[in-house]
Amino acid sequence: MQRVVAITGGFGTLGRAVGSVFAADGWKVALLDRAPAPDIPTPDGQDAQWPLGGVDLTDLGSARKAMSSVAEQLGPLNALINVAGGFRWEKLTDSNLETWDLMYQMNVRTAATASRAALEQFADGPEGGRIVNIGAGAALRAGAGMGAYAASKAGVLRLTEALSDELKDRGITVNAILPGIIDTPQNRKDMPDADFSRWVQPADIAAVILFLASRAASAVTGASIPVTGRL
Repeated sequence: MQRVVAITGGFGTLGRAVGSVFAADGWKVALLDRAPAPDIPTPDGQDAQWPLGGVDLTDLGSARKAMSSVAEQLGPLNALINVAGGFRWEKLTDSNLETWDLMYQMNVRTAATASRAALEQFADGPEGGRIVNIGAGAALRAGAGMGAYAASKAGVLRLTEALSDELKDRGITVNAILPGIIDTPQNRKDMPDADFSRWVQPADIAAVILFLASRAASAVTGASIPVTGRL
């Protein structure tokens, strides 16, 4: 039986990469995003990906409706990958402090809301389930202008640890990935003088996420795993 995964932030560069590796591994893939749904093949084959746009993951009602739709279309969930999030560089002395609220909403609240909604749709059974969150290397040590972002990503790590403890008796593992700078078109545009060859590739992050969602990773939970390329 094919397993089912929901991927938040699914229309972005990393979300698409994660969806591709899961589809190639035989999963039924739901891509959730706040943006309108792009043209992606409908779920009528082993490598299908089902896009669901207009999902506000800061709102529990919207998240519940989306996860219920996924379960109705594809079946009960076996895994949730929380890719949705955002970034803003801003020094505290130049900030009006709204950035701190925004980063919390985009990074912590989306992960917490999606997790709560998805858990209501997780499949019952001895295999349990998987949740993988996207943290950041900055969650461990932040540089100038990274305070709000890094604090929110540190919140994602603490959420990961707490949820892994809460769900261990259900056989659901919860882990986090700590990427370095990801090689995306937007990052290349923002940092044109950087050495792109040292950045981590979205496909490499996706491969680690796929492992954490696999049966082979059933003993790994509450972990935060750096995936940093050559930085």
